[in-house]
Amino acid sequence: MAVARLCAAAAAARLQPALAAGARWEPMGAREYYDYRRAMYGDITHKAILVDAAGTLLAPTEPMAQVYRTIGQKYGVDYSEDEILMRYRWAYAQPWGRSRLRYVNDGRPFWQYIVSSSTGCSNLEYFEELYQYYTTEKAWHLCDPDAGRVFEALRKAGVKTAVVSNFDTRLRPLLQALKCDRWFDAVAVSAEVAAEKPNPTIFLKACELLGVKPEEVVHIGDDRRNDLWGARDAGCDAWLWGSDVYSFKEVAERIGVEV
Repeated sequence: MAVARLCAAAAAARLQPALAAGARWEPMGAREYYDYRRAMYGDITHKAILVDAAGTLLAPTEPMAQVYRTIGQKYGVDYSEDEILMRYRWAYAQPWGRSRLRYVNDGRPFWQYIVSSSTGCSNLEYFEELYQYYTTEKAWHLCDPDAGRVFEALRKAGVKTAVVSNFDTRLRPLLQALKCDRWFDAVAVSAEVAAEKPNPTIFLKACELLGVKPEEVVHIGDDRRNDLWGARDAGCDAWLWGSDVYSFKEVAERIGVEV
């Protein structure tokens, strides 16, 4: 036990200067992995970057339950935000009919079910107002305010980019409204591809649209199951947003692109 404590203390002492300087912990073998990628693919280790939409590229401006309740009050919704959130999570986790696809075309049937289950209100005018709100730039903001500069640097370096998202057909006009659609060479939306993450099909479709092989790609997303495991099942590299990487500048620099 004494020897173990001494070893632990020595290891902590070696780490302390780096941590004090603000360095981020790198998983064991990470440096060797980057060296391997550079040996295989050159100074820029990936030819393309795939990016998840909600939770990685975009985030809601206000909490979902707050929006559901605020808009719903004039339609008779009286559930608290906590209750709406609880009911939303329950409804979202339920099987959707006989299909694994929640978002077909504009996704209205699925979202009508979610809204009525979350709020107890089936008023179609309420649903339509809520549905339309989430198509506007008011409802969303960029997770990384520096993203535009980074994606411009990636384009200049010859790195292709695509959005890969479980979303309905509102995603394209939403990206246009936020003026970030021009950052991407392609968009793979589950409602159009007829496959939702973690199904590898949607990742393979994005690679096809970009004209790259899966092993030449890294996907960035915030969901371990959908983004990390799904992309890796497709043969892509994958990093978890908010854990492996915290900004798009970090993503670019990891693959060898200076911003």
